[in-house]
Amino acid sequence: MTHPHEVFVQTTEVEVSVLPEGDINRLVFTITVAYRGDDQWAVIRHGECLGSDGNWDYELRPSEREDEWLATHRFDFQTALKLATDAAPGIRCNGETAVDAWRRTHPTP
Repeated sequence: MTHPHEVFVQTTEVEVSVLPEGDINRLVFTITVAYRGDDQWAVIRHGECLGSDGNWDYELRPSEREDEWLATHRFDFQTALKLATDAAPGIRCNGETAVDAWRRTHPTP
């Protein structure tokens, strides 16, 4: 059956974590690279947004986002993915890094 309209498919999120799928701790140590329109991506985790300076800030409401903030918190996809990949091992929860959680749940024989 043919469709009368063109169909568009777009990826809008990518998960980045040092913990594999199915790991009980993955959710708390996962960073999301999320599409924000106009070929711009955000690096987010639990309501915070990674800036180009490497610091996490609460993601402002769209009406509060000024051009200066957007310039330091929106990236092309490759830059956002690199920032997320670089940040993933050091993500902390309750004083433990993602790498610490991985070592605890995947001990070396």
